[in-house]
Amino acid sequence: MNWITNYVRPKINSLFSRREVPDNLWTKCNDCGTMLFHRELADNLNVCTNCDNHMPIHARDRLTSIFDGGVFVEVDVPEPVSDPLHFRDQKRYVDRIKEARKKTGEKDAMLVAEGEMGRTGVIVAVQDFSFMGGSMSMFVGNAIVAAAERAVATKRPLILFSAAGGARMQEGILGLMQMPRTTIAVQMLKEAGLPYIVVLTHPTTGGVTASYAMLGDVQIAEPNALIGFAGARVIEQTIGEKLPEGFQRAEYLLDHGMLDRVTKRTDLKEELVTIVRMLMKQDAPIKGDLPAPEITSVAADEIAAADDQK
Repeated sequence: MNWITNYVRPKINSLFSRREVPDNLWTKCNDCGTMLFHRELADNLNVCTNCDNHMPIHARDRLTSIFDGGVFVEVDVPEPVSDPLHFRDQKRYVDRIKEARKKTGEKDAMLVAEGEMGRTGVIVAVQDFSFMGGSMSMFVGNAIVAAAERAVATKRPLILFSAAGGARMQEGILGLMQMPRTTIAVQMLKEAGLPYIVVLTHPTTGGVTASYAMLGDVQIAEPNALIGFAGARVIEQTIGEKLPEGFQRAEYLLDHGMLDRVTKRTDLKEELVTIVRMLMKQDAPIKGDLPAPEITSVAADEIAAADDQK
């Protein structure tokens, strides 16, 4: 009985017992409720394959999807003074920063990189909403200034992906002062004759929409992205009226002239390449490279004979 109990039964149980499935293999769409396999979702850039719902995407994954071959070089951003106001609410500001850095693996709420997109050199700045709601901080201001300066130095266009809940309250007036700073950075690009393209993603609100997010030469948004300054509830309470359906969504803003395009994330790179090359007065983008045809001896003789007839 010991042999059966100690060996046979555990062996049978291991063969037929239910195996645990890792929790991160499937993601539930927060719009239609479809369970999406993680690899399929990642290949589709975090866009639901069932309802086209655009789910959040990490800033670094965004850069990988934009640049050719996912290859890019990060642009150095000057580090600002940490916790200049010695702010404390339920937690110290320095502790919140540490938690956000541990959670995201990034220094702050914006990444700046340079590389090629459709064989066209570009500078790309991406706001990361997962880092304290993408809030506009002194670091974000430094990042946009650094991106603009690098674009002017290399004579490349700047593409900015916005995603924020507004200015960072823990930095007070210093966070709000990034609005005029970033506006001047955008003006640097305009004086240099370089394109500045903004892609507004969900959500883009607060002081960000009152500054650099709405100053692009071309304004593009992802489908159903929330874009606005004040919240809908605040506006309703202020004007005492019910707002129309879809107010502050990308499609509504497109219909009312606030945007130039609403483009799916999976089609965004191709559209950006076309717009950048057009604004830079370059030739149309090459869709694909084909190897040069090999000329055989017979083909060479035919070409020579055709030339002699001419």
